[in-house]
Amino acid sequence: MKNPQSPARSLGVAFVAALLWSAAALAQAAPATSGSPGSPEDRIRQLEQEVAALRAAVAELAKPEAAVQVPADRLAEVEGKIDVLAAEIEKLKIGEAAVAADQSEQGMGPAASKVYRSERGVSIGGYGEALYQNFDAKNDDGSPADEIDELALERAVVYVGYKWNDRFLFNSEIEFEDAGEEVSVEFAYLDYLWKPQANFRAGVLLMPVGFLNELHEPTVFLGTHRPEVERWILPSTWQENGFGLFGQVGPVTYRTYVTNGFDASGFSAAGLREGRQGGAEAKAKDFAWVGRADWTAAPGLLAGASAYLGKAGQGIGPGVQTRMLEGHVEWRKSGLELRAFGVQADLDDVARLNEELGLSGAASVGERLTGGYLQAGYDLFARFPHGEQALIPFVRYESFDTQAKVPAGFERDPSNDVDILTLGLSYKPIPQLVFKADFQNQDNAAGTGLDQWSVGLGYVF
Repeated sequence: MKNPQSPARSLGVAFVAALLWSAAALAQAAPATSGSPGSPEDRIRQLEQEVAALRAAVAELAKPEAAVQVPADRLAEVEGKIDVLAAEIEKLKIGEAAVAADQSEQGMGPAASKVYRSERGVSIGGYGEALYQNFDAKNDDGSPADEIDELALERAVVYVGYKWNDRFLFNSEIEFEDAGEEVSVEFAYLDYLWKPQANFRAGVLLMPVGFLNELHEPTVFLGTHRPEVERWILPSTWQENGFGLFGQVGPVTYRTYVTNGFDASGFSAAGLREGRQGGAEAKAKDFAWVGRADWTAAPGLLAGASAYLGKAGQGIGPGVQTRMLEGHVEWRKSGLELRAFGVQADLDDVARLNEELGLSGAASVGERLTGGYLQAGYDLFARFPHGEQALIPFVRYESFDTQAKVPAGFERDPSNDVDILTLGLSYKPIPQLVFKADFQNQDNAAGTGLDQWSVGLGYVF
């Protein structure tokens, strides 16, 4: 037969239960501060005072000489709930910045999504990156390297959005590259939010391809450098003028746009990157379609594909039909991050394009461009928590060839057949700030690869 509890123990348990109830009640009240009487600042101050009183009560109960003895595990439970409540209050004090690093809306990056989380009016966000690059003195073949070590403010970005009501909003990204030497509009569009399954978008649009073209904020991707495959074949960051639809149907999200096409006069043996028009006086003789679908039914799993189809001649002679297809898979669970990505682009009329551009021999534009990468990272603090901190070692292997196929009568340049192994570490003291370091072993079929190591930092707000 169990011994009955002493009056003091029963009183202690009842007191702890009351503390638990108080902490739970406060936790429910904390997110609702905007609807409480008085200013939000007054409500936050009141919550902080109540938390302080709860902490003092727990401290008194924990003393050996306390009149009421309470089991240590129950006190620990109360302290844990109070800590959670204190964190919620801190988020209220910080505002939207507390969630900007991990919430993406409508296909946009976490910080770029702030306008979707706002009630009305103006929203301001942004991000930035600084990078130090140290290059080997020699290429893989022993020849002297031409690259000079560099320390640069890569970019400082400001997001400006405005939400008129629950239907209409504007969103934009203004980028200052290389400490302001180059200023550009990365995107600027209007949304009409009709219903979850179908919404309308028009303006300068980020093309919905790959992992990074839309989600390129430094806290989102591992490594000091964006994967080269997503720079030279996709090519990120890639924006064009256009309009289209986006939405979610069950576990599938989608985006589909009609835009101006590439300008093939910018294509080269190095890839399609310089064929982007970016919204500035874009030639619109030839148009294109781009579409993307992602499946997110399983927690932590993203699986999807995108396709691009359009002409790129823009009046120079050949039509240069351009087709691109990419597939991507990401899985996140218990601190583990896995990514797989693959892309292929095919171009028509390349022989005629080479003739129009005066290209010969190994300088030919590729008829086929291929590439992909595998990446794995693990947050060590997922197993040994340190508050909001994250420490993620990672490895990425990528391979691409911007001249996987060239027209008859032309040659492939082996230096465009590239393999890169990246080993790195990312540290986040808070979700909105990241410090990065990595080493890249770069090889190519010509034997002229150049290795480097880099250190960087990034932030979002």
